[in-house]
Amino acid sequence: MKDVFRRLASDFFSTIVFLAIYLATDNIILATAVAILGAIGQVIWSRMKGQQLGYMTWASLGLVIVLGGATLITRDPRFVLAKPAIGHVAIGLIMLKRGWMLRYMPAIVTENIPEYVTFAGYAWAALMFVLAAGTVGVAMTGDKNLWAFYVTVVLIGAKLVAFAVQYVAFRLLVRSRLRPVASA
Repeated sequence: MKDVFRRLASDFFSTIVFLAIYLATDNIILATAVAILGAIGQVIWSRMKGQQLGYMTWASLGLVIVLGGATLITRDPRFVLAKPAIGHVAIGLIMLKRGWMLRYMPAIVTENIPEYVTFAGYAWAALMFVLAAGTVGVAMTGDKNLWAFYVTVVLIGAKLVAFAVQYVAFRLLVRSRLRPVASA
């Protein structure tokens, strides 16, 4: 679990730096510049340590530089604030692959309710698209406090609620499929 949080902090390092500096100083230029430098520094540090960098690391660096550069040129924070939407759209597109969730489910689920798992995979894709649209909508307001609330509470909370609903639904569905077999 500790490793998961370390990876999440690493993946969102430039966003965390941007948000912290922006909220503390209300200076979009400073926050963006430090976030860009932080992302570049993070890649350099990883390379110096001999770590292999994956596609997502390079894609994230590119987004930070492009969207951060657009923010610096236009002095408009909405470019950086909209960045999480790009990730959600990309993940949503990946989740449109039929049956993508099956490999992550225990055997009792895949053997008894594979059609529901496939449906849930599409529901997760839809959730990612809705959250992306919400991110863009909130980013376009330019309200940093609303954006901070949205990315820290709404984005995470929606996924936790969806996971909990899916867990309970799958347990009930599997149990209902196994009951007739146990009675026979």
